[in-house]
Amino acid sequence: MRIEQELQKMGFTLSTPKPLAAYIPAVKVGNLVFTAGQGPSVEGKALFTGKLGREVTEEQGYKAAQICIVNCLSCVKSVIGDLDKIERIVKLLGFVASVDGFARQPWVMNGASELLVKLFGERGQHARSAIGTNQLPQDIPVEVEMIVQVKD
Repeated sequence: MRIEQELQKMGFTLSTPKPLAAYIPAVKVGNLVFTAGQGPSVEGKALFTGKLGREVTEEQGYKAAQICIVNCLSCVKSVIGDLDKIERIVKLLGFVASVDGFARQPWVMNGASELLVKLFGERGQHARSAIGTNQLPQDIPVEVEMIVQVKD
């Protein structure tokens, strides 16, 4: 429960997002958990919409990435029950809806990465990709997938 308490201190609440289509929020295979892509939504409502470099500032994108990763953690919790069972954050895949010429996707994704390192320390360091795209579902600016290693 330590990880959840830290999240609460930071002002975040865990709540597993409902899938928008025909998929499940997360799946466990061996000692790995893979999440579906998660957007910056709280209680089913997108907190940010639009593209980076136009409607969404870099600071807002950073915050959106934080919310995405909290939603990923909620999905992991729905499968393993307790986030303290996470041994390692393995990889993040981040999509950032951007206007042509916006090239700061990695800095936007630092919102997710830096939060994980604050929560998990060295175990939170991970591999990552940050990809610019022209459109994401429901006009969200950021979507993040996560792979974690968990205790058996």
